[in-house]
Amino acid sequence: MRIWPGTPYPLGATWDGWGTNFTLFSEVAERVELCLFDEANDDSGALSETRVELTEVDGFVWHCYLPGIAPGQRYGYRVHGPHDPPRGLRCDGSKLLLDPYSKAIEGDVSWDESLFDYQFANPKKRNTADSAPHMPKNVVINPFFDWGNDRAPQTPYHETIIYEAHVRGLTMCHPEVPAAQRGTYAGLAHPAVIAHLQRLGVTAVELMPVHQFVAEQFLVARGLTNYWGYNTIGFLAPHNRYSSAGQRGEQVGEFKSMVKALHEAGIEVILDVVYNHTAEGDHLGPTLSFRGIDNAAYYRLSDSEPWRYLDYTGCGNSLNARHPHSLQLVMDSLRYWILDMHVDGFRFDLAAALARELHDVDRLSTFFDLVQQDPVVSQVKLIAEPWDVGEGGYQVGNFPPLWTEWNGKYRDAVRDFWRGRPSSVPDFASRLTGSSDLYATSGRRPVASINFVTCHDGFTLTDLVSYNHKHNEANGEGNRDGADDNRSWNCGTEGPTDDPAINELRARQKRNFLVTLFLSQGVPMLLADDEMGRTQHGNNNAYCQDSQLSWLDWGQAAAEQDLLQFTEALTGLRRDHPVFRRRRFFRGQVPGAEQADIVWLTPAGEQMTDADWEASYAKSLAVFLNGDAISEPDPRGGKITDASFLLLFNAHSKPLTFTLPEASYAAGWEVLIDTAYGVPGAIHPPKKEIEVRDHAVVVLRSTD
Repeated sequence: MRIWPGTPYPLGATWDGWGTNFTLFSEVAERVELCLFDEANDDSGALSETRVELTEVDGFVWHCYLPGIAPGQRYGYRVHGPHDPPRGLRCDGSKLLLDPYSKAIEGDVSWDESLFDYQFANPKKRNTADSAPHMPKNVVINPFFDWGNDRAPQTPYHETIIYEAHVRGLTMCHPEVPAAQRGTYAGLAHPAVIAHLQRLGVTAVELMPVHQFVAEQFLVARGLTNYWGYNTIGFLAPHNRYSSAGQRGEQVGEFKSMVKALHEAGIEVILDVVYNHTAEGDHLGPTLSFRGIDNAAYYRLSDSEPWRYLDYTGCGNSLNARHPHSLQLVMDSLRYWILDMHVDGFRFDLAAALARELHDVDRLSTFFDLVQQDPVVSQVKLIAEPWDVGEGGYQVGNFPPLWTEWNGKYRDAVRDFWRGRPSSVPDFASRLTGSSDLYATSGRRPVASINFVTCHDGFTLTDLVSYNHKHNEANGEGNRDGADDNRSWNCGTEGPTDDPAINELRARQKRNFLVTLFLSQGVPMLLADDEMGRTQHGNNNAYCQDSQLSWLDWGQAAAEQDLLQFTEALTGLRRDHPVFRRRRFFRGQVPGAEQADIVWLTPAGEQMTDADWEASYAKSLAVFLNGDAISEPDPRGGKITDASFLLLFNAHSKPLTFTLPEASYAAGWEVLIDTAYGVPGAIHPPKKEIEVRDHAVVVLRSTD
């Protein structure tokens, strides 16, 4: 085999049409072997291993170039060096390691004791068994793809509607998707699926993790798996199990084809990314990649006890965002998914963990500085999950101006209001109007708030109105896992019921949540299949359930046509009326203006006073949105005008009579939505008294 020196950059395996350049960073390595795997010359099905020692090292990057090595070639690394776990050193040449920059991975981890650097019977004794037979392999890919005329939709935030979905779960039960494509990138790109997204008015799909991930050993032992995928082992590789075409690099082309099809439909692709930890766990975890390459460079270790991993994620370890090569990996990964895979943005899981420079969350950490300055990454949608499990990790409202955030306070306030909690009206009003208390002081706009009532983590919308308590017995953890603070209300009985009054109330509550979500300022995010009434039977932590419990139930579409059409109507209402998607916060009464851009009213039709806001018993309010007082201009500098709207909210357990405001607000009001009676079209004059049923919303549009 001819071995050329190659170059230290780019990192990873890069095929140029003639051969492949291989590079690997390790500051602690004493010797590095590139391992090539091919089919053995027998009928065993095993792979033969050829080792190539890397002798060229520049800036701790080990490299070589192998002429003739082409796409589809399997490979891995063995890193020889100090193995002293008490000092945080874990090099071990007996362990085959995945390339951190691998762009495709074949196979899965086959759990075996050889994957660990200690013996199960005696953890203090080293385990030098060869792990290669039980490890997945990296694959050299062909980077070339015909993107044709692909263009990023670049939908402005204020026009964005996000649909959070799981690649596999979205299509596993879809009757129109071919069986071989269900649960794959190709399945998501199927015309029937895209048509459903377009019908809903979705402008962006936010995909749960598609980076290559590993199912934990304890889950596999229980016959379960890591369905959600928050256990990454390859930050540049699309998860191989979601490919219908194959795992020898075909997953890359299939992912790109999916993105291209969604872009053609005007739909952006946002990836849920997990840069806060990896699948290698704590000090008792397996040696799969980073741990054996350069443990201290990639992981946060305790300064006083280097054998111990600092864990801000609840998953055993935290990526070392203080180290330049860890930061480089994250930034290179982000740029790769943007430039090569054409994705449109990212949602950062436990993003507060990336901000930890030392022990505190610092909103001006190095990672955020790098993102701010990067000419590629700074131009896509960046969404933070603004918390982690460490002390001081709840950071909603504290991210830099470039970022938007999953607004957990929105979720909590909206749930509290609709379950009738006392003193919930002021917070509900703040969330409805874009959470200026969280974002205005940092120079951000309403679109900094990604509004959601439900997401993958927690109850579905149907379960939110059907259960007071979690029911996670299927996870095998004695119902101890998952959140206990669900802020849900079962409407009178726990779980399914034949009581028509309870079922009607639950249906009304679902409509209330949807109206609130889509008519709030900010960016709405809908959990996939909430529009079709999916239930997880009270399981609020279905992370390990790769089954019909988690998959979208497309058979429900027929039974839930009313809910589906209602959701479609709401997204259309938001799309057609800029008053619901303002780019600037409301200002209230401005001197010299005829009417304020927003007015809060009591059910009696009077402007709310401080005493009204402070009334703990209050569970209702009305809000006037002035379509003639939108402060921001259109793209050409012109004035934006719209109809005015009146929203009547009643979270009481009894009907309330609302008095419509005087004629200065509008000459008349047309009922567009009534979540209780569902008979739109009625027109009412000013000062008219109308009844709003218990637990209901009425949306009225000005007739002038």
